[in-house]
Amino acid sequence: MTDPILLQARGVTKSFGGVNVLKGIDLDVLQGQVVSLIGASGSGKTTFLRCVNLLEEHDGGEILLDGEPIGYRDQGGRRVRLSEARVSAQRARIGMVFQQFNLFPHLTASGNVTLGLTKVLGKSKAEAQEIAEHWLDRVGLSAHSARHPYELSGGQQQRVAIARAVAMQPRLLLFDEVTSALDPELVAEVLTVMRSLAESGMTMLLVSHEMLFVREVSDHVLFLEQGRVAVEGPPSQVFDQPENERLRSFLGRFHGLFGASSA
Repeated sequence: MTDPILLQARGVTKSFGGVNVLKGIDLDVLQGQVVSLIGASGSGKTTFLRCVNLLEEHDGGEILLDGEPIGYRDQGGRRVRLSEARVSAQRARIGMVFQQFNLFPHLTASGNVTLGLTKVLGKSKAEAQEIAEHWLDRVGLSAHSARHPYELSGGQQQRVAIARAVAMQPRLLLFDEVTSALDPELVAEVLTVMRSLAESGMTMLLVSHEMLFVREVSDHVLFLEQGRVAVEGPPSQVFDQPENERLRSFLGRFHGLFGASSA
């Protein structure tokens, strides 16, 4: 039996100041899948993630989570913005980990994780603390729960950010170039956590330039080019048998990691 579609996008468009950034994105993410967006900077990957998480308002098309339109409802053929309460409830079902860690500097690692649990989900302090301890342990930071962000390395801060997002029990977890701000030696520890989440069945939509990691963990890969999906398919097809010239050129930047680089 096929897993249900958790996230569905149809004809999603977005413009900034007259520049069309998204030109009709179609995408399906099945429950339990890891789907990756790759492409050059400016191709629309991050903008699409921000539309999914309601940090940007898409101009046209439709994004559905569990079959429910995100951000808007149709009323007599017009798109009507949902109430802020409803938007907040939808956003709570979607976790996002950013390029920058976005931790609260005055809170400890544990405090950063428990804040959303108490303020958004209404958990008691005791329950929130138990959940925080569980997820900080899962990301290898149980010994650092009382430390503030300035006392942690970049990789450790990003792992706190991941623990914070997962602790909210989102239906979908978004990752936006989460290793791009890290020194190379810290990248592996974050990718290890992400790989563990993927193996546990977490539904993930990620943007990354870590191509070997994308190839390893993804069930489906989409190559975006100038705001459109130029190529999509399983990793073996996208990376090893690319027929699109722009995709071959893009993969060729990664120093011979893939057969496409010699094409």
